[in-house]
Amino acid sequence: MLKSMSMLRNQWRKYALISTALFVLWAGLGSGGAAGAKGRDELHNPLPSPAHSLEPVSGRTAAVVIDDFGNNMAGTEEMLGLPIPLTVAVMPFLPSTKQDAERAHQRGHEVIVHMPMEPISGKASWLGPGAILTSLSDEEIVRRVNAAIDEVPHAVGMNNHMGSKATADRRVMRLVLKVCKERGLYFLDSKTNYRSVVSEVGKEIGIPIVQNHLFLDDVYKESHIVKQCRLLEDHLAQHDSCVTIGHVGRPGLKTALVLRQYVPRISKKAAFVHISYLVKKQQLQELESKTNQKK
Repeated sequence: MLKSMSMLRNQWRKYALISTALFVLWAGLGSGGAAGAKGRDELHNPLPSPAHSLEPVSGRTAAVVIDDFGNNMAGTEEMLGLPIPLTVAVMPFLPSTKQDAERAHQRGHEVIVHMPMEPISGKASWLGPGAILTSLSDEEIVRRVNAAIDEVPHAVGMNNHMGSKATADRRVMRLVLKVCKERGLYFLDSKTNYRSVVSEVGKEIGIPIVQNHLFLDDVYKESHIVKQCRLLEDHLAQHDSCVTIGHVGRPGLKTALVLRQYVPRISKKAAFVHISYLVKKQQLQELESKTNQKK
């Protein structure tokens, strides 16, 4: 157990530096060619190196997730060009699904499946193909989740697209999370419903669950996005981490613009990281808790 804790702690520390420095290093490696690709792969999977204290000085982290990639949406290039590590949520079975996932991965961003899931209300056309509906059989839900994961290259996690109804359904989420666990994916609960059972079911199953804290652009106005960025700063003043979700599409250009303006300010308070960094931190804390209980 102690050996596992030590290994996980070292991975976590390395990942903090990699997440925050990745984009500066990537720019130096170049954006194309075999040499650039090789360099980026090495950054994603660093070889063992001497232990250093690599946690952010403040100990605080901010994870920015951008939803709705996969359909050639407005703001795609602007988002992928932001000078911070992003977690890019790509919808399956759409025209640019594979292209967006590949481009995000090549630029050092983390890719997850943006799984369409049934809402309490809303237009069916907003869901996209292959959605998880509460009326589906167990077998069909499992088939659709597996198919979606297969469709999105480089995916290491999943979050819900819409899903206010599905994420409150224990049967549905137990099936979805079991597949994620089998495929080695974490799950990010977008929290489109405060009655979501994702965290509770995830704990039962034993899969890493991370929760969204705030949406950047639930209102498509630049003034609102600015307000949400300030709320992000306020959250970081009181908590060790903040997960926030923005979107490409209708608000995409505005959200990318405001984020670019706020990156220097937020960087003074916290390190930008991928969601998987928070997962590794969570796993380390759980191991330490179990060890302390045995003492």
